[in-house]
Amino acid sequence: MSRQRKNILFIMFDQLRFDYLSCAGHPHLHTPHMDAIAEKGVRFSRCYVQSPICGSSRMSFYTGRYASSHGAQWNGFPLKVGEHTIGDHLRKLGMNSYLVGKTHMKIDEEGMERLGLDRETIIGARVSECGFDAFVRDDGLWAEGPDGLYDQKRSPYNEYLKSKGYEGENPWHDYANSGVDDKGDLASGWFLQNAKEPANIDEQDSETPWLTREVIRFIESQDEDKPWLCHASYIKPHWPFIVPKPYHDMYGGNHVPAANRHPMERENPHPVLEQFMNNAVGQAFQRDEVRETVIPTYMGLIKQCDDQMGVLFDYLEKSGRMDDTMIVLTSDHGDYLGDHWLGEKSLFHEESAKIPMIVYDPSPEADGGRGTVCDELVEAIDLAATFVEFAGGQVPDHIIEGRSLMPFLKGEEPDSWREYAISEFDYSATPMRVNLGIAPKDARLFMVADKRWKFMHAEGEGKDGPFPPMLFDLENDPNEFEDLGRSADHQDIIAMMYERLGQWGIRMSQRTTKSEQDILNMTGKSVRKGIVLGGFTADEKDPELTVKFRGKAPKRPNL
Repeated sequence: MSRQRKNILFIMFDQLRFDYLSCAGHPHLHTPHMDAIAEKGVRFSRCYVQSPICGSSRMSFYTGRYASSHGAQWNGFPLKVGEHTIGDHLRKLGMNSYLVGKTHMKIDEEGMERLGLDRETIIGARVSECGFDAFVRDDGLWAEGPDGLYDQKRSPYNEYLKSKGYEGENPWHDYANSGVDDKGDLASGWFLQNAKEPANIDEQDSETPWLTREVIRFIESQDEDKPWLCHASYIKPHWPFIVPKPYHDMYGGNHVPAANRHPMERENPHPVLEQFMNNAVGQAFQRDEVRETVIPTYMGLIKQCDDQMGVLFDYLEKSGRMDDTMIVLTSDHGDYLGDHWLGEKSLFHEESAKIPMIVYDPSPEADGGRGTVCDELVEAIDLAATFVEFAGGQVPDHIIEGRSLMPFLKGEEPDSWREYAISEFDYSATPMRVNLGIAPKDARLFMVADKRWKFMHAEGEGKDGPFPPMLFDLENDPNEFEDLGRSADHQDIIAMMYERLGQWGIRMSQRTTKSEQDILNMTGKSVRKGIVLGGFTADEKDPELTVKFRGKAPKRPNL
C-alpha cells in the first residue's frame, strides 16, 4: 500500500570506486541489486566529490557546501558549530534525519564549550553528529596502537560481537578483521598479505550484514505517518581488506583488471604527485603481488555489500516502503588500487575523485527518468539540495552550494547547468607536505574539471619555484596518463581553468544568514527607519520620511 509521506534512504559505502559496479561496466564483478536501483532511477556517470578524503568529503555531503566553505578539510578537522546540515534543513520541512553507521565527524569541542552546548541535550547531540539523530553511530576502525585506540568512542559493533560470544577486548580486529594462518596465529587484516584469508567470523556477524539489520531495525521503529531520512552509512569496502567466507575466494588474480598506469607518469612527475607515488601505500600498490592479493578481496567486500542491498531492498518491497522512499547509492571517494602508481585516495584522478551516484525517486513524476544515465557534471553536494526539494522545500541557495538533481530524475533538462566541477584537497597534515617543505597553509590542491579537461592547481612553492598546474585531456587521454600542465601548447586551456577557479573562488559562500530574497525584500525599506543621509536641506527629502526631524525645537531643561 502506498503512503502519503515520502522518506529518504541515503546509502553510502566507504571507498567504493565508481567503476566497481556491473552497471558501470566492471567486467567481472556483478552487483545485480545496485544495478536494479539504477534501472529504477538515474545513474549519474560524472559525479565528483568535493574532497577525496573521508572526513572532508562527508562534511561536504552533509552540509551541501564546498570544503573551503565548511572548513573541515581533513580527517579529524572539526565541523564548526553553526554549520547548517541536511538534518537542519529537513527538520524545517517536517522530516527528521537519522544516522545508522559512519560519519567520520569530529566534534567542535571548543565551539560547543564556548556556546555552553551540552552533548547530552538534543541540540548538543545533533551538533555532535553532523545534524543527525544517531540511531547507531559506528565509524569502524576500532584499531589500537602503542598510544591507544584510533577512535575513542564506544563501539556498538564490538558490543554486538561480545554479546554473540566473540571474546576479547577488541573483537572488531581479532575476529571481523583478522583471519587465522596455517599455524593458528592471528592473520591481521592490517597486513595486506592476509587479504586472501577468510575473516575469522560468521558471515552474518560481520560488519555489513550487522549494519543492514540495524537499518531495518531503524525503519521498523518509525511511525508510519512521520517522514524520515536515514543515512545508512556502511564501513566497507574500506580497508582492512579482509572478508569472511564465502566472499574471500569468489574472485582471483584472473579477475583483477590491468593497472591503469603508464611509465610516462613517472617521468618528471608533478612534485605533489611524486610524493604520493612514493608514500608507503603508493609503493605497496605498485607491486603486482599486492594488487593480485588485495583487489579480489576488495571485490568480495563489494559483492557482500551488494548481497546485503538485496536483503534491504527485499525488506522495502515486502513492507511497501519501496513505493514511498527515495534511495540513494553513493560513496565518499574511490580507491586507486595501484592505478597511476598510487594507493588509497587523495588526488583527483577518476579512480579517486569520481564516485558512483544512483538515485531512485518513487514519485510518478520521476517516471520519465527511470533507467537513464546522466552524463552531466554532478557534485556530491547536489544531494543536499535534492533532498530539500524532494521533501517539498525551496533550496536555500545562500547556504547550500549544490544544485538539485530533481530535473534529471524526472527526465527533464534544467534551464542551465554547471560547466565545470570543483574538488579540493588539503594535505597539510601529511608527511608528503613535510617532504615538500611547504607550510601547512600552502598544502592545498584544487581541481577544476569539465567534460573535456581536468585541471589541478597546487598552492605553494617547491625547490624549483611555484608548483606547476596539472592538466589532462579527457577526450584524447581518458586514462589520464599525459600531464599537459607544463605544455606551451595548452596555455590557453590553463588560463581558462584559472579563470574558472577564480570565478569559483569569489563566489558568495559565507553570507548564510540572509538569502537573496531576504535582501530584495529589505532593499529600500531602511529609509523609513529613521536615518536620513545625503540631504542638504529638509526640502530635498520626502516630507513623510523627515516628519520626525522637523518642527519647533524643544526647550532645554533648566540646569
